[in-house]
Amino acid sequence: MPINVVKPGLSTTVQDQGRPGYYHIGIPMSGGMDLLSLTAANLLVGNDAAAAVLEAVFLGPELEFTADATVAVTGAEMPPRVDGEERPGWTAFRIRKGQVLSFGMLKSGARAYIAVSGGIDVPVVLGSRSTYALGGLGGHHGRTLAAGDVLPMGAAEPQVAQGRSVPEALRRKPGQPAELRMLPGLYWHRITESSGARFFEDSWKVAPEADRIGYRFRAGRPLEFVPREQPFGAGSDPSNIVDACYPYGSVQVPGGTEPIVLHRDAVSGGGYFMVGTVISADMDLIGQLQPHMPTRFVKVDMEEALQARHDRRAILAGIRDALA
Repeated sequence: MPINVVKPGLSTTVQDQGRPGYYHIGIPMSGGMDLLSLTAANLLVGNDAAAAVLEAVFLGPELEFTADATVAVTGAEMPPRVDGEERPGWTAFRIRKGQVLSFGMLKSGARAYIAVSGGIDVPVVLGSRSTYALGGLGGHHGRTLAAGDVLPMGAAEPQVAQGRSVPEALRRKPGQPAELRMLPGLYWHRITESSGARFFEDSWKVAPEADRIGYRFRAGRPLEFVPREQPFGAGSDPSNIVDACYPYGSVQVPGGTEPIVLHRDAVSGGGYFMVGTVISADMDLIGQLQPHMPTRFVKVDMEEALQARHDRRAILAGIRDALA
């Protein structure tokens, strides 16, 4: 039975864990920007961790259910309501046929993940149900939701207990200021030593230009480049390089002024140098940053990055154990 979209929210899309394997031909991974919250939402309602959910940005949708379902909302603090009655976040609750799920005002974070038992059963495209709106690929007709859309629900597993919840300690959120750990990259030698030190000392702020393609930061001091003769194929600006691949999480700094962290829907290459790469364990946090939020980049080495990845896996294991 389907879900009727009464109001779509500001920018609501169908997302799962993404479509790796096509980046080399220019198709990004897509998927939830905060994968830990997405996974937790699915586990709360008894879904496979990779089931498709709704990712709502800043303003939640209004959804009419045409069948009973178990629902969980994780990520941003955007209180869910059933027929106007508030329900707790990070907790499984039941919604009945004919009831309407809506959301209160955003209190913290940026993206909420709405999981329903059985998942959102849109077609699989290149191994994923995720929406890549820029390319019109996947999700619900390759776009954000609109009023009047009808979303099919998949077949649910046996009903899980209402009220089961992810413990507070396992709900990972950005700090104040947010800290994004970064591994300096192949082009680090292009900036002066003092400029590199200032990059990590400065407090940056999330710019309004922050979306699924990339998050821009401003208010830090400009980078200073080591003088060189630009190679053939690079532009005249010292931040230009001969076109190269962009890893997921890479930090490009056009003109040396405003870092951009490339995220789930980013292009796979181009001609801007990359100062480094935000480690995979902290990419979830970026998806919960609001415009103007103060942020620091923290320098780490490979050993620290691998430990952070281990710690994130331990959080996921803890969530699974708590819901077992």
